[in-house]
Amino acid sequence: MSRNKLLLVLFGTSLLAGCAADYLHNYDTMTLASGDSQKANQLLQTVDPYNPASNNTRIEGDGARSVAVVQKYRYPPAAPSGGNVTVNVGTPTSSTN
Repeated sequence: MSRNKLLLVLFGTSLLAGCAADYLHNYDTMTLASGDSQKANQLLQTVDPYNPASNNTRIEGDGARSVAVVQKYRYPPAAPSGGNVTVNVGTPTSSTN
């Protein structure tokens, strides 16, 4: 075989080998999402997946109560002063000689 024919054969096989590289990206394994096809199809065919109450834009609430809560948060009440408090820790010791 001449050198030119050998180079032509090597060049042709390298071109064909490049097409086989895409085959390596196909796997015969299971994915973590396998088995969810029924649920996925149900979600695709759901007409209105939202809660019907989400269309209610009138939110019930008491304005005066909300203001009182905000004021209590901003200015917490001062702790009541109980005066002088004595705290004894432990048991008393007696000194008898």
